[in-house]
Amino acid sequence: MSNPLSSADIKKYNFTIWKLLITGIVLFAIFIVSIGFGVFGTLPSFRDIEHPKSNQATEIVAEGGKVMGTYFVQNRSNVTYPEISPFVINALISTEDTRFKEHSGIDFKRTFTIIFYNLIGKKQGASTITQQLALNLFSEEGRQKNFFKRLMQKFQEWVIAVKLERNYTKEEIITMYLNTVDFGNQAYGIKSAARVYFNTTPDQLSVTEAATLVGLQKGITRYSPTRNPDRSLTRRNTVMAMMVRANNLTAEQFDIEKQKPLGLEFNAANVSDGIAPYFRSVLKNEVRKVFEERSILKADGTPYDLDRDGLRIITTINYDMQVYAEEAQKEYMKLLQAQFTKSWKGRNPYKGKELQIEQGIKRSDRYKALKLEGKSVEEIKKDFNTPTELSIFTWKGNIDTLMKPIDSVKYYKMLLRNAMMVMDPQTGYIKAWVGGINYEHFKYDQVKMGTRQVGSTAKPFTYAVAIDNGYSPCYTVMNEPVSIDVPGGQPWVPRSSGTIPGPITLQKALANSQNYITAYLMKQVGPTAVSTLAQKMGITSDVPAYPSIALGSFNASIYDMVGAYSVFANKGVWTEPTYILRIEDKNGIVLYDKRPSVHPALNEEVAYVMTRMLRGVVQNGTGSRLSYKYGIKTPIGGKTGTTQNNSDGWFMAITPQLVAGVWTGCEDRAFHFISTREGEGANTALPIFAGFMKRVYANPKLKIGKEDFAAPKNGTSIVYDCNQYQLQDSTKTTQEDKLGF
Repeated sequence: MSNPLSSADIKKYNFTIWKLLITGIVLFAIFIVSIGFGVFGTLPSFRDIEHPKSNQATEIVAEGGKVMGTYFVQNRSNVTYPEISPFVINALISTEDTRFKEHSGIDFKRTFTIIFYNLIGKKQGASTITQQLALNLFSEEGRQKNFFKRLMQKFQEWVIAVKLERNYTKEEIITMYLNTVDFGNQAYGIKSAARVYFNTTPDQLSVTEAATLVGLQKGITRYSPTRNPDRSLTRRNTVMAMMVRANNLTAEQFDIEKQKPLGLEFNAANVSDGIAPYFRSVLKNEVRKVFEERSILKADGTPYDLDRDGLRIITTINYDMQVYAEEAQKEYMKLLQAQFTKSWKGRNPYKGKELQIEQGIKRSDRYKALKLEGKSVEEIKKDFNTPTELSIFTWKGNIDTLMKPIDSVKYYKMLLRNAMMVMDPQTGYIKAWVGGINYEHFKYDQVKMGTRQVGSTAKPFTYAVAIDNGYSPCYTVMNEPVSIDVPGGQPWVPRSSGTIPGPITLQKALANSQNYITAYLMKQVGPTAVSTLAQKMGITSDVPAYPSIALGSFNASIYDMVGAYSVFANKGVWTEPTYILRIEDKNGIVLYDKRPSVHPALNEEVAYVMTRMLRGVVQNGTGSRLSYKYGIKTPIGGKTGTTQNNSDGWFMAITPQLVAGVWTGCEDRAFHFISTREGEGANTALPIFAGFMKRVYANPKLKIGKEDFAAPKNGTSIVYDCNQYQLQDSTKTTQEDKLGF
C-alpha cells in the first residue's frame, strides 16, 4: 500500500502544473506575437488592411448610373453598408456568426464548443465572419489542405482578425466580407451576386433572395441555385429558419416565405455579357490609350489594370437607347438576311470569288492557329476540307453542326453585317453603339474601327458647299450627263440610274439622289472645296480631292459620318463624338474627365437650309418610306446611300436631338444584293433606324421631342421653300438665279 502524498508533495506538483501552464501561455503568447511580427510568414501591414488587395471588376456605367457591363478577372464590384439589404446582414449573422456583434474577432466560446463537437465527430466551422474576411482578403492560396499548414493559417487569421476589429467598425467588416466572398458563377461580392442571380441591386434583395445567396456559403457548388435548385431551396429555407431562431425573422413570415420558389433571374457573368459589347471592347482600348498617353498611374507608380483595379468608367451611352438599337437591329436583320438568301436562290454566289474565299480562310482564327502549330499548306487545306463539329451563328441561335471549315467561311461570306451609332448633336454624346450583329462570333467593330464606301450619303457635302456659294435649293438644273476634266487623266462622267428627265430643282435632285445634278454642282464648286468641308465636318479618313467624292467614292466610318451629319443639326457647329465622361478609381477619385472638342464647320444659315433639304429626302424622296411604310411623320431629315453593285446600304438621319447612322453590307464587298430595289440603303439600313425611333418615341422618359429644327434667329436669306416662288429657267446663271429669285 503506497503512502499518501504529503502536503509538500502536493504543493510541489501544483507548482509544477502552474509553471507548465504559465510557461505554455507565455510561449503561446510569444508564438502569437511572433506571427504578428511575420516570423512565420509575412502578414499584411496596416496599409494593406486599409487597402486590401482583391481583384475588383471595372464597371462601365451608362447615363443615369446603370451598370451595363464589367471588365474582370473576378466579377467583383464593391458596395457600401447602406447599399446592402438588412435581410442579407441578418441572414449572414444568423447563419455564420451569431455572436458577431459581441466578439472582438475571435469567438473563444464558440471555438472551444466547436472543438468539442469535432472531437465527437460532428464537424462544424469555428471561424467568425472577421476570420473568414481575413482568409478571403489575405490568403492568396485559399484554405490550406494540410492539417499543420491549416493550423498555422488559422493562427494567422486570428492575428489579422484582431487587427481588423481594432481598425474597423462591425458595419465596415461585414461590408468588406460581403464584397469579397465568392458566390459562384463568376459572381464575387454581393453586388455581382445580386445582379447575376436576381438581376437586381443588393439593397433590393428580398428575404428569400438574401437567404439563397447566404446559403451558398455552405457550398457554392452543392447549393448552387443553377446547378442544384432543390438543394438550394432547402438550404434557403434552413437559413430563414436560423433567422427565426436568432429573432431576425418571425415564425409567421417564415411560414409565408418558405413557400415561395427560388425566383431566379439568372444572368451569367461573362466579360462579353451585357449590352453594347462592341462599344465596351472599343472603350477598353481607348481607356488604356488615355492612361498611357497621359501617364495616369496608381499611387505606387504601377499602371492601372482594368480587369482588377475596380475603376468606374462613366460613359454617355443611354441604357434604354442602346437596348432599342440592339433590338431594332436584331428584329430587322433576321428578315433582311432571309430576303438576301432568297434573292440568291438558284444562283452560285461564290462563282468567280475564289480569291475572296481564300482571303477569308487566311483571316480565320482556325487558319492562324494551324499556322502556329506549324502545319503545312497541304495539311491546312486538308483540315479545311474535313467535316468538323462547328458552332455556327444563325439568327435563330447558334447551331452545332458537322461542317467543313471551308463551307463555314463561305457561309459567313454571305452573312449580312450591320452597325449603327446614335449621338446627341449638341453635346456630342454618343447614346447608342451597335458595332456588329453578334460579338461572340464577329468581334470586329464596324462603328469606329471599320470604314466602308459611303455612297450617296456624301452628296450633302457637295450640296452644302454649293449652298454656301450662293445656290438655292430652288435653283433649277437640266438633269443630264456631266463631264468633269481630271488633271492628268480621263474626264469623269458619272453614271446614273432612275434619272428624272428635264430640269429639276436642287431640292428635288437631293431628295431623289440624282447623280447628274450632284456632278453638276461638283463641277461648279470643285472637289477641293468639298474635300475640305468633309474634313472640317469630322471625316478623318482620306477624302481625296477627286470629282467622284461627290457620289461617295471614299471610305468613312459610321462614327465619323454621324459626327459630320451632326453639323447640319447643330447649326453648323461640329462637336466631337464623345463616349467617355470621366474615369474614377475604386475610391471615387476622378482620374480623367473628357470635354468634347468644338469648332464651327459650316455657316449656320447654310446648315439650316441643309436640314430643310434633308427633310425633303424623307418627305418626298428616297427616305420617304420612313413615313409611308413605318409611320414616322416627325421632323426628321435623312439621306440614303447605296454603293456600286449594292455592296453597301446606308441611312443617315438627323433630328434636333439625335443624329444616327446605319450601315448594312456583307463582310466582303464582292458579296452583295443582286437588285438595287433590295440592296439600296432605303431597304437595308433605313428600317433599322425606323425600328429604333419608334421605340424611342414610345418612351417618354427619354424626352425626345418631335419639334422641328429651329431657324436662325435672324432668319435666312436663302430661298428654300420652292413652292412659294416662280422657278427660273435653268439656263440663267445670274446670282439672282442661284438665290432663287
